[in-house]
Amino acid sequence: MVCISNGNLYYYQRIFPKLKKWNVTIVTVFPKKQKYICIIKLKNAIMLIEQIYTGCLAQGAYYITSNGEAAIIDPLRETQPYLDRLDRDGVKLKYIFETHFHADFVSGHVDLSRQTGAQIVYGPNAICEFECISAQDGQEFTIGDIKIKVLHTPGHTMESSTFLLIDENNKDHAIFSGDTLFIGDVGRPDLAQKAAHMTQEQLAGILFHSLRDKVMTLADNVIVYPAHGSGSACGKNMSKETISTIGDQKSTNYALRGDMTEAEFIKEVTEGLLPPPAYFGMNVAMNKKGYDSFENVLHLGMRALSIEEFELAAEETGALILDTRNNGEFAKGFIPQSVNVGINGDFAPWVGALIANVRQPILIVCERGNEEETVTRLSRVGFDNLIGHLDGGYDAWAKAGKQIDTVNRITAEQFAAALKIGGSKVIDVRKESEYCSEHVNEAYSWPLATINDWIKEINPKEHFYLHCASGYRSMIAASILEARGFRNFTEIEGGFNAVAKTDVPKTDFVCQSKVFK
Repeated sequence: MVCISNGNLYYYQRIFPKLKKWNVTIVTVFPKKQKYICIIKLKNAIMLIEQIYTGCLAQGAYYITSNGEAAIIDPLRETQPYLDRLDRDGVKLKYIFETHFHADFVSGHVDLSRQTGAQIVYGPNAICEFECISAQDGQEFTIGDIKIKVLHTPGHTMESSTFLLIDENNKDHAIFSGDTLFIGDVGRPDLAQKAAHMTQEQLAGILFHSLRDKVMTLADNVIVYPAHGSGSACGKNMSKETISTIGDQKSTNYALRGDMTEAEFIKEVTEGLLPPPAYFGMNVAMNKKGYDSFENVLHLGMRALSIEEFELAAEETGALILDTRNNGEFAKGFIPQSVNVGINGDFAPWVGALIANVRQPILIVCERGNEEETVTRLSRVGFDNLIGHLDGGYDAWAKAGKQIDTVNRITAEQFAAALKIGGSKVIDVRKESEYCSEHVNEAYSWPLATINDWIKEINPKEHFYLHCASGYRSMIAASILEARGFRNFTEIEGGFNAVAKTDVPKTDFVCQSKVFK
C-alpha cells in the first residue's frame, strides 16, 4: 500500500518511529505548497490511500484504489480533480462513501456519481432525495482486493458511520472516522438535535457507546483517518495532526479515556460548545436533497460584469458585494457597502458564518486571477447564487472615478500612543479563548462570530478601537460596521500580534463584565 498524507514536517518526524511499527517503509517526504507530503509503502501490498486535505475547510477527503477499482470518501464539491486522478491512474470509481450528512461543506457526491456512475453509500438511517445506498451496520463493500466495512457509529448525527478498511490479507488496516472520531477530539453532539428529536446530552450518550463498542475495540495499530482537523467547527479540541492510530488516541484523546464514565463523557463533550455557524443547516439540506452542478455555479461566478452591469445587478438583486482582497488593500479603498473576507484566510467558513443564508445573491470583487478560486470556495459551503464578478476588480472601479470608501486604520505604534486606559474603548473580536489568554487591559471581548448580536450595542457617538489577532477578522468586522453605517471606530493594523510588541498595558485576567454573551 502507498499512503499519501498532508501534514507538517514536525509531525512526520515524530510519527516515523510509529510508522515502522505498522510494517511500513518511508519512501520520501517533500515540501509542497507549505505542506509536507509523506509517502509510505506497506510491504507486499497492492492498494493506495491518499488523504486530500483542504486547509480552508480543515477537511480531509480520501482516495483509495485497489486492483483497478477506486473509492472516494467525503469528496469536496468540485469533482474535476478526482476525475483527472481516476483517468491518470486508469481505475474505475466504484463507490462514493459519505460518513454522514455534512454540515460544514457541500459534498461532491451527487455530481461525482452522475459523472462516473459510482454508487453513493451512507450508513444506516440515511434518507436521501437522490439514489443512494443506506447500508446496514456491518455491511461490506469490495474495491479490488480490499473491503470497506460499515460500522454504524451514531452520536454526531444518527446516520454517522465509520468505514473500516480491511486489506487483501483480511486484516483491519484503517478507519475513516468522519466526524465520529477526530485526532484529539470527537464530533460535537449538538448539531443533529432537531433532526434526531433528542437533546445534545442524549446524542452524546449514544456517541459514548459508539466509540466504545465499535471504535475502541479495534486493534491499537489500526490507522485513524478523520474528516477534519484543527480549525473545523465540527469539534472543539482537534489536533493539527491529520493521521493517528487507535492506540495513540486511546492514550491521548480526552474523550477516549479508559476509565471515563458515560456521565463524565457527556459533561466533557458538551461543555464549552460554541453555537454552530448559521449556514450549517442549509448545507445539511443540500447534502440530503442534492444541488445544482458545480459546473453551472462556476459558469455563473465566472461571468465578467462591466461596471455598469455590476451596478445594475447590485440595485436590482439586492446582492451582497463580497470583496476577497487582502485586508490591507481593502482598507485603502473599496466599493461602498462591500464586505471584506480575504481569500487568503479561513474564507469559506467565515463567509458561511457571517452571511449565513446560502441563497443570498452575491457579486464578487477580487484580484485578477482569483475568480475561479473564489467561486470554488464559495460553492464548497453552498453559496451558489452568484451573479458574477466585477471585470477588472476594484482597480477598474477606482479608475472609473466611482465612489469609494476607506477604513480608518492605524499602526500598533499609533494605537499605543493614542490609547488611554480607562478612557478609550477597545473591542477585541478574537475568540473568547484567545482573549482569555492575553488581551489589552480593559478591552471588551466581542467575538466576530457574534457581530450580528453585539453590533446592536454599538453607540454611534462613541469612538472605539477595533482589533483581532492579525487584522484579518477585524477588517471583516470593520467592513460590516461600515456597511451598517458606523464610522466611529479605528481599526488596528496587525492586530494583537502587533500590539503585543508595544508598551500597551496587557493582562491575562478576564473581566467577565466585559465579555459579550
